[in-house]
Amino acid sequence: MKPFRHATGLLLSAAILFATCAGELGAQAPTNVANSANYPAKPPRVVVGVATGSGADVTARSVAQRLPEWLGQPVVVENRPGASGAIGAEFVAKSPADGYMLLLTTAADTVQPALRPNLPYDLVRDFTPVAMLSTGPLLLVVNASLPVKNVKELIQLARAHPAKLSFGSTGVGTMTHLAGSLFMHKAKINILHVPYKGGADSAIAAASGQIEMTFPSIPAALPLMESRKLRALAISGEKRVSIMPTVATFNELGLSGYDRSSWYGMLAPAGTPRDVITRLNTAINRVLALPQMKENMNRDGTEPQPATPEQFAAFIARELTQNAELIRATGMKAE
Repeated sequence: MKPFRHATGLLLSAAILFATCAGELGAQAPTNVANSANYPAKPPRVVVGVATGSGADVTARSVAQRLPEWLGQPVVVENRPGASGAIGAEFVAKSPADGYMLLLTTAADTVQPALRPNLPYDLVRDFTPVAMLSTGPLLLVVNASLPVKNVKELIQLARAHPAKLSFGSTGVGTMTHLAGSLFMHKAKINILHVPYKGGADSAIAAASGQIEMTFPSIPAALPLMESRKLRALAISGEKRVSIMPTVATFNELGLSGYDRSSWYGMLAPAGTPRDVITRLNTAINRVLALPQMKENMNRDGTEPQPATPEQFAAFIARELTQNAELIRATGMKAE
């Protein structure tokens, strides 16, 4: 995902500040040194802002399951779905900065700021990057009974019936919402947006015929594709994935520049001691390096992405900029 040439002013400034602050973490005196010497002395908790069964939830639990090998404590995953992840994010932002409350952050967290200027937290000010976990493409899947065989036929059907077809997302202001808006923008069609609480929910809705299509991550859609209730028509990203080699990319199908993807990482409340961040980052990267973890992620169409906190901060900064530009171009709204 390459950065756009022009950035949206406020978000670009915030993104630069985020990356700069992350780079200066090592030079700052931690505020909780006394509490961090024996970290972790109790089980850390990872808050997931979407429902169980989603790609974010699957990723959080698979990583958390292996972290005790290096942290010496179990890691508890807690789902707090709602408001497109904002409920979980606000809860973590207001938690003590001691490393015991973490946020499983997703691509949606870099979409929300451009749509909702009055969020009860600030992604730049209120969080510290810990580690990146994985990246993966998004799919365009349709109900198996929909009378289309490919993206071209789907576009033709949508043009013949403006605003009659509908697509599901994981909530207003999420990456899957942006994916649907971008599809409409590039295909010059009008389809109705229907938000759900998670990727699994929107995939089930498409499989049952409540909506015609959705743009889930591969883990959220795969079980329903295997049971032939959903059919994949296209995949985001620059190349096809080995798990479904016959599914073409949007770029191959003529919708150039369609490169939005899902990704997951870990954030901590701002002010979390640097030695705690380092301990967590090291442990997470060790988990991601496990051959079994890579195999499991590849089976779901995702890739482990070990990174330093500073590298993750720079990635988030680029995402904030790109998503703000896409939102401006598509006219996407916080409905």
